[in-house]
Amino acid sequence: MSERDVFIEAFGRIPDAVSQAVEGLDAGQLAYRPVLADGSGSPGNSIAWLIWHLTRVQDNHVADAAGRGELWLTDGWAEKFGLDLPREDTGYGHGSDDVGRVRVGSAGLLAEYHRAVHGRSLQFLDGLSETDLDRIVDTSWDPPVTLRVRLVSVVEDCLQHAGQAAYLRGLLV
Repeated sequence: MSERDVFIEAFGRIPDAVSQAVEGLDAGQLAYRPVLADGSGSPGNSIAWLIWHLTRVQDNHVADAAGRGELWLTDGWAEKFGLDLPREDTGYGHGSDDVGRVRVGSAGLLAEYHRAVHGRSLQFLDGLSETDLDRIVDTSWDPPVTLRVRLVSVVEDCLQHAGQAAYLRGLLV
């Protein structure tokens, strides 16, 4: 199995995790944010925020690596979601108030956006050669980030957040 095939396999696991986390949930369940038993501290992330954020990061990072526009910005997803956030926002660095602004009317919208991003990601991955993975995609880090490392980071981020969403779902259902 080539490295490219390993990435295709890894990315291929994300949509099922996303679907299982959101399937059948209503807007209230998607917006649920757990709080500490003693009521101290800010509420945690919601399922809506977790799935929106992991999809935005995948969209942003893969689009950048592919030299394309983000589907969120080019295909009307920002307008479909209508969030009270800047259009370019990916959720990185969000505080509690920002997390609370990510309210989604249906699980279907989250899943549909993720399917679109996943399809675009697979198209990009399918066209990669082994040498493409060594290409530097971000020089703001020391050492600079290769495409290989960026893709590993996206898979890790997506699966961690999907797991967190699945945990929250288990608290609700």
